[in-house]
Amino acid sequence: MPYKEREISKVYYTMGEVSTMFDVNQSLIRFYEKEFDVLQPKKNKKGNRYFTAEDIENFKIIFHLLRDKGFTLQGAKDHLKTNITGTRENQRVIDSLENLKKFLLEVRDEL
Repeated sequence: MPYKEREISKVYYTMGEVSTMFDVNQSLIRFYEKEFDVLQPKKNKKGNRYFTAEDIENFKIIFHLLRDKGFTLQGAKDHLKTNITGTRENQRVIDSLENLKKFLLEVRDEL
């Protein structure tokens, strides 16, 4: 049976990894954590924050609402409280379309 390479994903991401992922300061992540109830990173005894994949998905949604859609903080909070499932589904569609675009650009460059 041939070996299938599978994507290895981490269970927890550190604050530094998340800030690098989104190219933002760590203080912005801490601010969003205080403002939005959906961000609940785990903390160890020293107080270091560890983000799960769900936290990162929620951060993507918040980042998209605030930066791309132009929501205010209060508007984004209200939107997440009333329509979290629809917003998550929209974010999944956006992610899959971005992956498709990346793949097509790679194919174009190889031609």
